[in-house]
Amino acid sequence: MSARGETRLWLAQRASAAVLALCVLVHLATMIIAVNGGLTAADILGRTRGNPAWGAFYAVFVAAVAIHAPIGLRTIGAEWLHWRGRGVDACWLAVGVALFVIGIRAVAAVVL
Repeated sequence: MSARGETRLWLAQRASAAVLALCVLVHLATMIIAVNGGLTAADILGRTRGNPAWGAFYAVFVAAVAIHAPIGLRTIGAEWLHWRGRGVDACWLAVGVALFVIGIRAVAAVVL
């Protein structure tokens, strides 16, 4: 991959990390507050069902994971296992797409 492509991946990795940090904080704070407030898992699911704001939040969360994880795994594979090339890049792209599809299905199951 070209230096420009590697730079873009590096930027995407850092940007997705920033989004993930915010999403994890919101998710954990919400869960802690909800559980301490006496809500059960069923109560929480009842409040998220049909709520477009929570659906959008978790869709962004899923997208950030689907970007962040494959780029990190690609880097680890290249550095530790010397996996390089277009075929390997296509494999990591497929991992990202799979993460996104699985994650969005989970969001849909909880929100819709």
